Amino acid sequence: MRTWPALEIQQADDDELIQAFLIDFNLAAIEGFRFFFLTTDDRDRAAAALRAEFRGIDAQSIDVPDGDWAARSQAALRAITVGALTIAPPWNVEGRPSTIVIQPSMGFGTGHHATTRLCLAALQEIDVRGRTVIDVGTGSGVLAIAARRLGASGVLAIDDDPDAIAAAEANVALNHESRIALEIGDFRSAKIGQFDLVTANLTGALLIASAERLESLAIPGGHLILSGFMDHEEREVLRAFEGSTVEWRAQEGEWVCFRLTV
Repeated sequence: MRTWPALEIQQADDDELIQAFLIDFNLAAIEGFRFFFLTTDDRDRAAAALRAEFRGIDAQSIDVPDGDWAARSQAALRAITVGALTIAPPWNVEGRPSTIVIQPSMGFGTGHHATTRLCLAALQEIDVRGRTVIDVGTGSGVLAIAARRLGASGVLAIDDDPDAIAAAEANVALNHESRIALEIGDFRSAKIGQFDLVTANLTGALLIASAERLESLAIPGGHLILSGFMDHEEREVLRAFEGSTVEWRAQEGEWVCFRLTV
């Protein structure tokens, strides 16, 4: 039977902070106080970095038999509603015309994380009808599908992880969507033109390092929706995007989202 490399955290005073820290190590899934990774190397690097960052934390490296644990944990997921949009797993579809069906999969969002909810809210703060959109680091494709559902004329969903694009492609088909192009590539170097709206639900560090590139993907007067960073990173993120104007800000817990005009 296949096993999954994991860290079992015995002392986790702030699980969201730990989760945010572990994302950069190819965090695949979370079940209680267990954090699963795609490879043993990812797990071991994460363990070393975690112990260095969080002094005194008790993080045990374990290998967990598959045993359909992912299916069991995902079965508890239920539909969520943000504004006019409902995001649901296939077994909890609400039957509303705006429902977006997302099949949970290892490592890719279902819409239940705070940053995804914030981005979904930000998308509904502007009129995207007839506009072009790029969803950077698309993952499950939920934001790309949401943009189309809100009336975007065309969407490019890009991710450098082939598994992410495969998951997004499956979800696009599940929702019978068209005018969503999917591309495997690094947005920092890919030749992809400019768009009316750029969504980037990444990490604070990647947003800061890629600010100039992300701004260049938006047409003059276009919009950026940024999330994936926490409130203690907000000042640095704003400094990186100082050439753009903050039009909207929202926060859920420690997670922050901005809509900027370039």
